[in-house]
Amino acid sequence: MAAIEQTQYLENEAFAQGMFALKAAAQKLSEPRFFIRTFGCQQNVSDSERIAGILIECGYKRCEEPAQADLILFNTCAVREHAEDRVFGNVGELKKYKRENPSLIIAVGGCMVQQQHIAEKLQKSYPYVDLIFNTNRLDLLPGEIAQCAETRGALIAPKSDRYSIVEDLPIRRDEGFRAHIPIMFGCDNFCTYCIVPYVRGRERSRSSADVVEEFKNAVAQGYKDIMLLGQNVNSYGKGLAEQINFAALLERLNDVEGDFTIRFMTSHPKDATKELFDTIARCKKISRQIHLPVQSGSNRILREMNRGYTREEYLALIDYARSVIDGVSFTSDIIVGFPGETEQDYNDTVDLVRHVGFRSLFTFIYSKREGTRAAVMPDFTDHKTKAQRLNALVAIQDEITERQESEYVGKTFRMLVVSKLADGKFEARMDDNSAITVEGDCQLNAFHNVTVTERTKKRLYGKVV
Repeated sequence: MAAIEQTQYLENEAFAQGMFALKAAAQKLSEPRFFIRTFGCQQNVSDSERIAGILIECGYKRCEEPAQADLILFNTCAVREHAEDRVFGNVGELKKYKRENPSLIIAVGGCMVQQQHIAEKLQKSYPYVDLIFNTNRLDLLPGEIAQCAETRGALIAPKSDRYSIVEDLPIRRDEGFRAHIPIMFGCDNFCTYCIVPYVRGRERSRSSADVVEEFKNAVAQGYKDIMLLGQNVNSYGKGLAEQINFAALLERLNDVEGDFTIRFMTSHPKDATKELFDTIARCKKISRQIHLPVQSGSNRILREMNRGYTREEYLALIDYARSVIDGVSFTSDIIVGFPGETEQDYNDTVDLVRHVGFRSLFTFIYSKREGTRAAVMPDFTDHKTKAQRLNALVAIQDEITERQESEYVGKTFRMLVVSKLADGKFEARMDDNSAITVEGDCQLNAFHNVTVTERTKKRLYGKVV
């Protein structure tokens, strides 16, 4: 159910002028088309939805293949080296399209290119890239694209000194059942392995009125699964003139009329409070699945990471949440092979994973990020050992997931039906966001009670009650 929110943006003069210029540039093309590829997190997905909204409002149409496009945009991620390597590889493949269509505009933006050394590499090694844009200032993007269209070959380097919140950008949502709504931007935590505070800036919260308005619009458009986004949603409200925190915002959104589920990520353990968990327990429209990244089960490594909590404090949060929220489940992030991680540190992580019993894990081998404190820490563990530890941890989590999913068989849950499959069956999402193949009389983008009938190694199956 992709939809555009028509917005008023005349109060932003630079944006209005850029939109006027880009519409004029688009009119010079017989059928202007754009191709956008997103790398990374849900925040990047949200940024791309706003980029798409801008372009569609200016007369562009989305295409599914870069060869068909007059404008190609990559929205990139800087969290891990592998993601950056993938981007460079994909940018390299664009050279042939530029050769075939010299008027093609190639734009690369996002967290990755907001690192100066990456921007310089793009300029030097990929001269056919026309525009490097900054997702912290998307209101200036239409003017920058229009300038490239006029000058043919102008490269605009990103500026990282502006981290304001810009409201009233048009949105083209991609997922038929889920709406992404940023509630804040940036991060103040400076975990030693993370580049995000350097590319996204310090924490800025949107006003609750703006969040509620966008939320109500999403509900009115029929979205049933609404994801609140922020680098650390638990610190929402800091710096705002109004007195509000994340728990209070959740309660306000829960009171909006309609049938929907509220999700959020990412939630930092050091700012998770009993008030937050009490609010989730009280508000029936908030998902009982909580993503709470722990990163490591070793207190020594947690200190080196500058995470701001101990293993014991994390486990106490889990215990309290389970004591007040019926059916709560947890997912988490784990970094294996952080500089200096010993076998004992790793075993502490394994022990924590077994103790908590996460619904699922996002596991990664530590990736060195230039400009972070961890990048200069001594690291004596070879990659083979790190990979072995990661694989062992994944196997342990697979066992936990299999045990939990096996307990679902024969039970009935409320699920959202999100798509129709080729064989006439449907895909639904459980409250913990697990995918399940469903058969029976059901309606797309609607909640149904489904009994889980089978669990195979790769899939859950169920029938509509």
